[in-house]
Amino acid sequence: MVGRHGVGLGFGLCIGAGVAVQGRINGALGARLSDGIAAATISFGTGLVALLVAFAFSPALRAGAAKVRVAVARRELPAWQLLGGLCGAFFVATQGLTIAAIGVTAFTVAVVAGQLLSSLMVDRLGIAPNGRTPITPWRVFAAALGLSGVVLSAGAGSAPTTVATGVPDIPALLIVLPALAGIGLAWQQAVNGRVGATGGPFTATLINFGIGLTALLLLDLYTLSTTGLPTEFPTEPWLYTGGLIGVAFIALAAVAVGLIGVLLLGLTSVAGQLVAAVLLDAAAGKLSLTAAFSCVIVLCAVLVASKVSGAAR
Repeated sequence: MVGRHGVGLGFGLCIGAGVAVQGRINGALGARLSDGIAAATISFGTGLVALLVAFAFSPALRAGAAKVRVAVARRELPAWQLLGGLCGAFFVATQGLTIAAIGVTAFTVAVVAGQLLSSLMVDRLGIAPNGRTPITPWRVFAAALGLSGVVLSAGAGSAPTTVATGVPDIPALLIVLPALAGIGLAWQQAVNGRVGATGGPFTATLINFGIGLTALLLLDLYTLSTTGLPTEFPTEPWLYTGGLIGVAFIALAAVAVGLIGVLLLGLTSVAGQLVAAVLLDAAAGKLSLTAAFSCVIVLCAVLVASKVSGAAR
């Protein structure tokens, strides 16, 4: 059991690192296209194509998809648990809608706050395949400690940009959207874990990418009607690797959530993101001691939550 727990923690850290690297890649692609939602659609699309090719050549993967289809038909797996990809699409759309108004700092803090709060509730309800985990003072403390590390890290970054709206309280209202996106991320991890427990992690990933891409394409129909297609697409291959990284960490998350639960997965993935971001900044000669200290705080939160979970088992 301890071994499985350690594997789950390792997966969570790798997931966070993958999210950080993917964010840099998709951010660069979005800047080149001047359209973040188009970049996300390309990322989802390349990931889905890679998965479809893999499923076409692998009978084992197709058998996993068939198990999910049968489980849904028999109502052993509720159909609504296939919709985790909607949360990923909503998260991407929220980035495009709110970051320009409230800034990266507020967006990040709101997302993590929503994610950690939702993780406590999702674990309590037992939506993830690891079963129910009660809300305890120590788990709440771990979530609060993790959030404080994120706040410190965000404060070490650049000042948020804002846009004039003529209505002073609009940025405050826009905080709700990234918080809801964070809530959705915890729910997405839980239901993807359920699908993965039935048909395997790559089946869960395939469904996640298919649902998410469909939602993004519908959103693109609206945006293209007002802005049109990008005038040109960059030719650097690395800008199109975000989807492949996404396939890896969504599949890992579908496994890890069954090993360590949603709260620990959220905390370890946040820690992985911060550590990867610090390493990337250090490689670019921009290392911040405050950012490094924030990593230590979030890792302490992981340790607290891990010890509490171990005691509960």
